[in-house]
This record gives sequence, C-alpha cells and structure tokens, in this order.
Amino acid sequence: MPAWTTGGYPGIEPRLLVHGTGREGRGDYQQRGGYQPGREGAELIAAATAAGLRGRGGAAFPLGRKLAVVAAQPIDNGAPVVVVNGEEGEPASVKDRWLLRTRPHLVIDGALRAARAVGADRVYVYASDAAAVRSVESALGELSDLPAEVSVWQVDPGYVAGEETAAVNAINGKPAKPSEKPPRPFEEGVRGLPTLVSNVETIANLPGIAVAAEPRADTFLLTLGGAVSRPGLYEVPFGVTVGEAVEVLGHGVVRAAGAAGAARGYLMGGYFAGLLGPRGGGLRLDYDDLRVERSGLGCGAVTVLGPHDCPVGVTAQLLAYFARENAGQCGSCFNGTAAMAAVAAGLATGVAGDADLGRLRHWCATLPGRGACGTLDGAVNIARSLLDEFAADVAAHQRDLAACERCAGTDFTALTVPFAADPGELATAEAPV
Repeated sequence: MPAWTTGGYPGIEPRLLVHGTGREGRGDYQQRGGYQPGREGAELIAAATAAGLRGRGGAAFPLGRKLAVVAAQPIDNGAPVVVVNGEEGEPASVKDRWLLRTRPHLVIDGALRAARAVGADRVYVYASDAAAVRSVESALGELSDLPAEVSVWQVDPGYVAGEETAAVNAINGKPAKPSEKPPRPFEEGVRGLPTLVSNVETIANLPGIAVAAEPRADTFLLTLGGAVSRPGLYEVPFGVTVGEAVEVLGHGVVRAAGAAGAARGYLMGGYFAGLLGPRGGGLRLDYDDLRVERSGLGCGAVTVLGPHDCPVGVTAQLLAYFARENAGQCGSCFNGTAAMAAVAAGLATGVAGDADLGRLRHWCATLPGRGACGTLDGAVNIARSLLDEFAADVAAHQRDLAACERCAGTDFTALTVPFAADPGELATAEAPV
C-alpha cells in the first residue's frame, strides 16, 4: 500500500489541514489565530448560514439552521448541551480522527463557540478512537476557565454508534444504538435537554467563520483511497470533479497487470452513498450535483475501484458489512440487509437467478426510509447502484462467472484501505503538483 499523506488542493490555502507533525498545542494554535474574539451568538449563527456551512458527517444539514433551532428551544429544565460527534463509524473516512488527534484545540474552540451560540453549559466530545480521546484530554489539560464544562465520552466503535440519537443514548447510559424519531436531539437529547449534535469537521469550521472578515466554508476534507497512487486526506474546494481529485491529489489510478490505469468506478461517501461507474469521474464533488445523480458526498470519502476490482464482488462485501453492522433492533433493517447480502453473495459466486435479482430490485424500491437510522438506506444505495451502474457486470455474472475477468483479481481494498489506516501515521505534505 502506498504511504498515506495529507495536503491541500493546488491553489488553495488549507484552513483545517495545517502542516506540521504531532498534536498541535495551545500555543501553536493561538499563534494561528485560535481562541480569539469574534462573532458570537446570533451573529455567529448568521455567519455560519451565510457561509453555507453544512454538516460534514453525511447528512449535509445546514449548521446555521441547526444552531438556530437549538438556541430557540425552551430551557425550563436546563441549558442546552453540545455533542461534538467524532465517532467516525463510516468506513473509508479518517478526517475526524485526524482532526481530533492533530488539531484538538481547533475542535474545542469550535465547540465552545457553538456552546455560546446556543446557550449550552455542557459539551461532550464523543469518540471511540483511543488516540483521539487522549489528544482531546491532553488539550483540555492545557486550558482553564472554560465558559462551559467540556469532557470526552468514549464509546465502543460501530457503524451505527455515530448516528446522532445513538450518541445521545450512549451519553445517557444506554447502548449506542439509534432511536426512533421524534423526538430529535434538538428537542430532547442528553438528559432530556435540547442538544446540538454536530460532526467534528463541521464544528472545526466555526473558529474560522467567527473571526474571518468574509466567512466561508468552501472547502471540505476528502479521504481519497482505494486504487490510487497517493491515497490520503486532502482539503479540497467544492466543485472539483472526482476525476480531477484522483489525478491531481491521488496521482492517478494504480495500474493493474495487463490493464490500463483507469478507474473502474467509485465508492462514494464512505459506504453510504453507493457506487458510481466510470462516468463518476466527470461529476463534481458537490452535495447538490451528486444528489441529482443519485449519489452523494456524505462524509467526504471517495474510494476508487481500480481495473482489477469487480463491482459485483465489491457489492457482496459491502452488503455483508451492512448485514454485520446493523443495530439488530429494526426488523426491516436486520432482515433486509441480510437478504440483500445473500443475493449479492449468490451473484458474486454465480448462483443468483432472475428471481433473486427481481427480489433485489423490489427491495431497492420498497426498503428505503425504514428503520430508526440510515443503515438500511446505505445498503439499498449499494445494491441499487450496482444494478444501475454496472448492469453489464451483473449480466456477466449471471451468464458465466468466468466471463468476469476481474473476479480473478485481488480482494476489494476498501474493506482494509483506508478504513484501517491510522491517521496518526499520515505524513504531512505540501500541496501536490
């Protein structure tokens, strides 16, 4: 596997991925302008709205709207609570762990600004990564006289543990599993109080928005992995195409023996947003553009399928993952993910028939939106996108498994790269040229 790196897109100055090694201390962070006076309260909420800051955990909900809703909740029973969600359960993403490990003061600064904006007196940094937990606790040890009580809540890792109601449940002493909604956390969250739950990267944008003359949120953190020559974590402007990111940042697709170095497809938004075929290279990394194409940016992770990767085999592995990782508490999800995984496994091994594919198409049409969280939707996105984007590969597997040359290749890399990558070992680098 090529060495991992971090850096910014050519022509931009990274705001979140600063260069350096190790954890950024309070002094270094303050030298970069951290913990400085700036916009507060309603003014900060308005600036976040004007900057177009949207949630970076996957849902892309406007942060300004979420802040305003929490700030407007009645506080008869106590002040609101802020939860900084760093439980990066979405595979193929490392951005939140990197920020917590490397720039904890940026995250704490943003959390305190969010707390003041909504009137909260308690902040939880919610994470499972042990190194991230140690980093934040060390950073808190460098601070005193905080305007809100800030603590770290460590949870066992899991795909569903990062869902907002799962985070609230965990802090309330329950299993880290999603709950039916309503109520939403902004209505009734930690200890029954109005609660802002927001992703680490989202919160990390607030200090810049608070102090900048012209607030902006026009870049995001892209975890680029899979069959690229230079996998890593990059700060990228919205609007760059997937193909441009692969070529400029990833230095192109890794060539397979006897095959051209062209992308076979793309796995979008961690595992949640599904697959795109080669056409995905021409699509812009933009929330709205990708939604029109029935895909998504999600958590900002893109994994490239190389010439050796079979999309049918990829789908079988991904659906098996969802079948393992669902919360096991909603029948539609528990049974639905298992059923889709079984059809995908049969297709990958050449034993699925027309009736099996008919059932898979039926489930793709009827299962979305069921269950307490988006796990089932993610599984449906994978299955549907295989049928839509790789119909020829599906047909080849039905006709004759030997017709799929890629099945003789290596295992799909997204299950181990970059999900198992250690953000603490990412080398920093200047913007690639």
